[in-house]
Amino acid sequence: QVQLVESGGGLVQAGGSLRLSCAASGSIFSINAMNWYRQAPGNQRELVAGITRGGSTSYADSVKGRFTISRDIAKNTVYLQMNSLKPEDTAVYYCKFGATTDWKTWNDYWGQGTQVTVSS
Repeated sequence: QVQLVESGGGLVQAGGSLRLSCAASGSIFSINAMNWYRQAPGNQRELVAGITRGGSTSYADSVKGRFTISRDIAKNTVYLQMNSLKPEDTAVYYCKFGATTDWKTWNDYWGQGTQVTVSS
């Protein structure tokens, strides 16, 4: 069974920084893409940042230049460094991995979510 555990959320003032982590455990043979999503109250879940197996990164326009996604492949961990935070960044942040445990099927695995609150 694959589990994703997130950490690093919290309350921060506007302009501050937070670093989220998401570590996967279980019988993972390989991880494809690693992504961060967020969902604010009343809004749909949106893709914030992603990193492919080859290391290519992508970002939502709203976070470009402020957020950085990175990973530690050996630790099956993805990070999201968030700088210059704004109140509109307030949301529950979720990580998602595409992974296989048997080299036959690939599934999406989600973390439980971590709250990020940015005060003005």
